[in-house]
Amino acid sequence: MRNLKMIVSYVGTRFAGWQVQPGRATVQGILEERIARMLQEPVRIAGAGRTDAGVHARGQVANVAISSRIPIAGLLRGLNARLPPDIAVMHAEEVPESFHARADARGKEYLYRITRAERVSPFDAPFVAPVHGRLDVEAMRRAARDLLGTHDFTSFCPADSELEDKVRTLSASEVTENGVEVRYRVVGNGFLRHMVRTLAGTLILAGRGRLDPGSIPHILKARDRRQAGPVAPACGLVLERVLYEKEAS
Repeated sequence: MRNLKMIVSYVGTRFAGWQVQPGRATVQGILEERIARMLQEPVRIAGAGRTDAGVHARGQVANVAISSRIPIAGLLRGLNARLPPDIAVMHAEEVPESFHARADARGKEYLYRITRAERVSPFDAPFVAPVHGRLDVEAMRRAARDLLGTHDFTSFCPADSELEDKVRTLSASEVTENGVEVRYRVVGNGFLRHMVRTLAGTLILAGRGRLDPGSIPHILKARDRRQAGPVAPACGLVLERVLYEKEAS
């Protein structure tokens, strides 16, 4: 068997997320079905992480074991010709059998895009979260800085999460602006369900003056979901890349 590592990009708007779900369109499900049909063999793809319904990815990483001897270039051409226009395999390579996209991942980078535009172009709308009214970007920057480091992020994940270990380390948490657009970039060694969107929702509250930007340490210490902001819309979030040993050092 050959173990293939793939970098997958997709627009998540019409998908119920990455992971296979019965009766629903998912990125993993479509990839598995198209690869299996093309190679005439059953396959199971492992992704580096699950993305929520409506979330996009520029650099999702997945691996799949195949018996076919098809050359990589031919696989990419044939598979992309069979995929819908909102999914593309951007790169593929053969890797050791021991490689696993999720187990070997050492971190992820996400980008959350916010627009303050009065009118949003339909070419941008699927990829940005609109925020109307004043947004204090400096307050957002201050709050984002306090998220850096190792913390228990219980306040930033669903209250019904059964995961015991909610400690994660953020190595980047920064807010930038370019015209009407505000961007939140975050890099961490791992993320809880809805965590990035809740971080973004909390920063938006700070920017709108509804949350003291200096309250982040208190929110983290409280370990109480009610203390943080709402889950921001999925459309603004992109999984930019997955980090492995060399990139994470």
